[in-house]
Amino acid sequence: MRYTTVLLLATSLALAGCSSGSTDTKSPASSSPKISKETRYLTAARDITYNGTPSDDELLELPPQWCSALEAGHSVEWMFDMTGGGDLYPVGMEWGTARPDANELLLVGVKSYCPAQAAAVTTELRGSGQY
Repeated sequence: MRYTTVLLLATSLALAGCSSGSTDTKSPASSSPKISKETRYLTAARDITYNGTPSDDELLELPPQWCSALEAGHSVEWMFDMTGGGDLYPVGMEWGTARPDANELLLVGVKSYCPAQAAAVTTELRGSGQY
């Protein structure tokens, strides 16, 4: 289900670049809508399974923090360590995520907010057997 949203989003973006055959004189950049990183992230994040229901505001707080930690050289394990690490595991007062869903949310956030870090995160998760 999570990948359905990403697939639909990718298809929409691909179709936005197709010509309609009209004589519109607008440039392609001005005629195709740009999807914000927040919208991309929240759209994909809504397909992830949670124990409870996080608010959009709670979800939006995470990616900038993850990106900052990754850019500072921290690992996913450090970020998700709640007992001395980064304490950036996706959990709220009334919601939480299982580790596979937390990993998926992290990847969605990283791909939307700091895509240059996505390959390193994917490699780390695969290396640890968690993705």
